[in-house]
Amino acid sequence: MSPVAQTQSHERAALLEQHRFAKTDIHPFDETEWEFRSAEITDERGKTIFRQDNIEVPKAFSDLATKILASKYFYGDIELGTDPKAGGRESSFRQVVSRVVDTLTTWGLEDGYFGSVEEARIFSDDMAWLLVNQVAAFNSPVWFNLGLHHAYGAGKTSSKGNFYWDKEALEVKRAPNPYEYPQCSACFIQHVDDDLESIMQLAQSEAMLFKFGSGSGTDLSSIRSTREKLSGGGKPSGPLSFLAVYDAVAGVVKSGGKTRRAAKMNTLKAWHPDIEEFIEAKRIEEMKAWALIEQGYDPSFNGDAYGSIKFQNENLSVRASDDFMNAAESGSEWWTRRVTRWSPIARRKMPANC
Repeated sequence: MSPVAQTQSHERAALLEQHRFAKTDIHPFDETEWEFRSAEITDERGKTIFRQDNIEVPKAFSDLATKILASKYFYGDIELGTDPKAGGRESSFRQVVSRVVDTLTTWGLEDGYFGSVEEARIFSDDMAWLLVNQVAAFNSPVWFNLGLHHAYGAGKTSSKGNFYWDKEALEVKRAPNPYEYPQCSACFIQHVDDDLESIMQLAQSEAMLFKFGSGSGTDLSSIRSTREKLSGGGKPSGPLSFLAVYDAVAGVVKSGGKTRRAAKMNTLKAWHPDIEEFIEAKRIEEMKAWALIEQGYDPSFNGDAYGSIKFQNENLSVRASDDFMNAAESGSEWWTRRVTRWSPIARRKMPANC
């Protein structure tokens, strides 16, 4: 069944009778004033770490918008030329908008969101207008991934992608490549169980999310503390030791394979026995960095000093309950509790007026 015939059989087809933003008789690209620029990014010492010339952007774009577009959202390898279908790099905002909008429009037709090809065209024109004029913008994973397979055939020789829902087989399957079913969500909240298999599976899951530009957040309170025991009588490593592993994964797998670090959040609940170590973790590591800097190591963002310490690729936050805040206000006792048996393990006297 053709996409048009298929859409006519869907009762939930949208009704787009006229343009809301774009003009009826002119494409948004054709009413936009374009210009060519160069984009260059330097490090703290002024050394060029990225440069691309002959970039086509709307004249209204700021220099910052141009740099972000070129360094983070253009697909392809500069050394392979300017044809993305041959692995070369995108060089115009037209290309980025076209691959995103055309893919969404095609999917909309196939899934019955439009009642006709004309409705699909109206959607496509309006969406392009919103994006070109910066009235709206997608999150980074959309710019990173969406449309690469549809427009350029990207991913044919890549490894498998993440999971997707096969609506015909009615089951979850592994994507044959990373871009046919692209990862477009910005952030994922994940869970970890108190066993080594789950702990290591989280590291793998986060690596895949970071690879395609998304962020990950996990509460680590389910991992037993260093003050408890393993089933065989040994001492647990505790959430901070595994947090160091997750931090290393985030540092190695840059977000979307680009220049920015991975987006990562980890939390620990105020009742967890290792909460004080969790709170102090970044401060202690910062002291190590300053000791290295005093010895002459590179203090820059990606230098040797900060590159050799832990917990630099994640935000750490304490999950404080109402009971904890009430204890803090009244200066009363607060007990941490075992993860495995949910029994008190250590008493803390809350300082008055903390």
